[in-house]
Amino acid sequence: MNIKRAKDEIKHAISAYLEKDEFGDYLIPAIRQRPILLMGPPGIGKTQIMEQIAGECDLALVSYTITHHTRQSAIGLPFIKEKEYAGKMYSVTEYTMSEIIASVYDTMEASGKKEGILFIDEINCVSETLAPTMLQFLQCKSFGNQKVPQGWIIVAAGNPPEYNKSVREFDVVTLDRVKVINVEADFPIWKEYAYQVGIHGSVISYLDVYKDNFYCMETTVDGKRFVTARGWQDLSEMIYAYEKLELPMDQDVMYQYLQHPRVAKDFANYLELYYKYQNDYQIDEILQGTIRKGALDKLKFASFDERLEVVGLLLARMGENFRENAAKESCTDRLFEFLKQFKKQLEREDAVTPAQVFTDLLECEKQTVSDRAAAGQNEKELKMQYRRFFAILEKYGKLLADAKPADGEDAFELVRVEFEKETEALEEHTTLTSEQLEYAFDFMEAAFGESQEMVVWITELAVNSDAMNFIEANECPRYYMYNKTLLFEDSQADIHHALEQIREDMING
Repeated sequence: MNIKRAKDEIKHAISAYLEKDEFGDYLIPAIRQRPILLMGPPGIGKTQIMEQIAGECDLALVSYTITHHTRQSAIGLPFIKEKEYAGKMYSVTEYTMSEIIASVYDTMEASGKKEGILFIDEINCVSETLAPTMLQFLQCKSFGNQKVPQGWIIVAAGNPPEYNKSVREFDVVTLDRVKVINVEADFPIWKEYAYQVGIHGSVISYLDVYKDNFYCMETTVDGKRFVTARGWQDLSEMIYAYEKLELPMDQDVMYQYLQHPRVAKDFANYLELYYKYQNDYQIDEILQGTIRKGALDKLKFASFDERLEVVGLLLARMGENFRENAAKESCTDRLFEFLKQFKKQLEREDAVTPAQVFTDLLECEKQTVSDRAAAGQNEKELKMQYRRFFAILEKYGKLLADAKPADGEDAFELVRVEFEKETEALEEHTTLTSEQLEYAFDFMEAAFGESQEMVVWITELAVNSDAMNFIEANECPRYYMYNKTLLFEDSQADIHHALEQIREDMING
């Protein structure tokens, strides 16, 4: 199955494992809560979805790559303890607490969450000495003589043997005690994610044509040649950085991320054309309403792949606007909820100064985010979500501290006026994005009409969740018109056939 379906399956299993009966006991006893074993090739996002699941389910997450550990760190160190049996004293070997189990308790204490996920990566690549411990862990949910705390779900991940020569096969006894989920690379699913996180437009448009290059693994006389989803995402980050620094990217840089000479060379050539077309067709001008006749004439005689790249450039630029609008809207919603709480606190008879009330609420919000980070949820993603929100609230707090309003009404009016500026900025950005979307449709109609390129344009907008949320909230009649007219089975079959033919032609030279 694909990584999206695997994520849903894991969430469903976790929900079932944590469901309780009318007496407060877990519906499925701990002994019947099979550890989840996620098996799939490297670099497709197994670790990443665990961070997402922890955040979405509001659970703590402790994550370990077990190949970094020895038997001692996994099960603890031995020590001698005196015990009495049948009236006689004996020296007995016991073990200190496992570093991994200790991390679970530390996370529970730091985050205040009693339930969570213990995620062990590369579980089938352990050393000879650690292998029995891992089998014990999967079968008995314990490390040495310490059990995983109740309410903690075990999820393990591993790579199939064709990707890692260090892999150990699990026996039937172990496999019969785990819930196995096999996952594989899936470009259409990854593309949805790529739009959400802002993968560089050149990567998305390239892979739309060369889908076979999304994930490949080959063994040659010169060794392994491979490309993974992780490699494309890391390369995307580097492309953005190089663009900002105005540094050139060549094949050698590509190969550092795409460790397959043919794919690295191919994408290097593609990126060069991507920048050329970006300059030739002046995408920013198009989105300001300027359509040059020269550009239209050039497209009439352009190859299909060049025409698709122009569509990809438009999609990339609009994708930035959709993401920015979604971020502004999310921030504004958070600010609105915060100010509702601020007003409610100001109305309390025992309220301290308005500035102090505001500061206390802000610190509470920061603590909530800090607790989520301590719980092991994706700290980078949390910071990105809340960075703008906290910056604006800090500005409001300083305003209140400087103005020293006499009462709660004056204080709330002060921040309400500032909040109105944020809503106006959101409205302005929404209006601008709507205008640019209309200009993009103007260009698509003038350049391509009802064509395969228009099908690609409509299809890619539908894949982008930020784009669809924007279109549904702000109306775009032409999107729905073309969606109804063009996206029927024959058109999709035609575009698929055309893309496949182009890919074959390019591969064959």
